[in-house]
Amino acid sequence: MDGLTKKQRAVIQDFFTGEMDEAAVLAKHNVSTRRYEKWLADERFIAALDRRMARAHREALVIIARYAPVAGAKLVELTDSEAAETARKACLDVMSMSSCPPQPAPGEPGPAEHPAELSPETAGRLLAALAEAQPQQKHGARAGQGT
Repeated sequence: MDGLTKKQRAVIQDFFTGEMDEAAVLAKHNVSTRRYEKWLADERFIAALDRRMARAHREALVIIARYAPVAGAKLVELTDSEAAETARKACLDVMSMSSCPPQPAPGEPGPAEHPAELSPETAGRLLAALAEAQPQQKHGARAGQGT
C-alpha cells in the first residue's frame, strides 16, 4: 500500500470532501498540530496529499473544459448586447480567448500556428465595439488634459 495509516488517509479524504477547512478536519480526527507537522515532514504523507491535490485539479479542469463551449457561445451572444459596456467586455473576452489557445498535453503535437478564425459577423461586432471604445478613450483623455 502507500504506507499511510487509516487516520492519515481519512484526513486527506476529508480535506477534499465537505465544507470543513484544515483545522476542522484535524479536530474531527483528533490530530494535534504537532502530529500534523510530523505528517507534513513524512514523504509518504506529502506524496499522497500531492496526488490527491493533482486529482482535484484535474477534476476542476474537466469541469471547465466541459462547459467551455457553452461559455464561449454565451460570450459571443453578449457581443451583440444592448448594453455597450457588456458588449465591449464580451468582445475583449472573446479576443483574449482566441489569442490564448489551450496547451497540448505532453506528447501531443502543438496547435497550428494560425489563430482561430472568427466568423465575419463576430469579427464585425468586435471591430464595432472596439471602434466605439476608441472615441470614448480619446474623449476621456482630452477631458483629463484640461484643453
